[in-house]
Amino acid sequence: MSKKRGLSVEEKRTRMMEIFFETKDVFQLKDMEKIAPKEKGITAMSVKEILQSLVDDGMVDTDRIGTSNYFWAFPSKALHARKRKLEALETQLAESSQKKERLQQSIEKSKIGRQETAERAALIKELAVLRQKKEHLKAEIDKYKECDPDVVEEIRQANKVAKEAANRWTDNIFAIKSWAKRKFGFEENRIDKSFGIPEDFDYID
Repeated sequence: MSKKRGLSVEEKRTRMMEIFFETKDVFQLKDMEKIAPKEKGITAMSVKEILQSLVDDGMVDTDRIGTSNYFWAFPSKALHARKRKLEALETQLAESSQKKERLQQSIEKSKIGRQETAERAALIKELAVLRQKKEHLKAEIDKYKECDPDVVEEIRQANKVAKEAANRWTDNIFAIKSWAKRKFGFEENRIDKSFGIPEDFDYID
């Protein structure tokens, strides 16, 4: 035998509203926690959550009197609330329908001149050939870019900066070698060997 399915949230909300409509009375939370499980099969643990959701949606009114909160709902207000919601949904539906119509018109308009014809097919093919040719020419230009005077000058300037930097480091190394010879009395070939300095180490011309 299958287990009985519990009530959904919407079913609980509907049944709780029935309590208000049938009794036309005002309740505290503790009253609802007793009545709802007994008369409508709503678990006591979920009463507060369901009641709050109805308050949030404007279907149930609430007010604090002294230290207690009271809840009530009358059929006339619920009817007006449903009517307002229905009107809002109808307005939303009308706006969506208008938007759909505008989009459909835009789609139909965009199709003009795009019908599949022999002439259009030929133009598309020609466009593809021209794009391929453009890519080929771009690749050719890139190959000869190194011959561009501006590029050559840029490379020349970069080489000059690199050469100056290398010679500055050469200056520094010669200065350190001189200092080491004076300070510690090391021979130059011993310094070169210890620090891996080649015999032909010199400035770059």
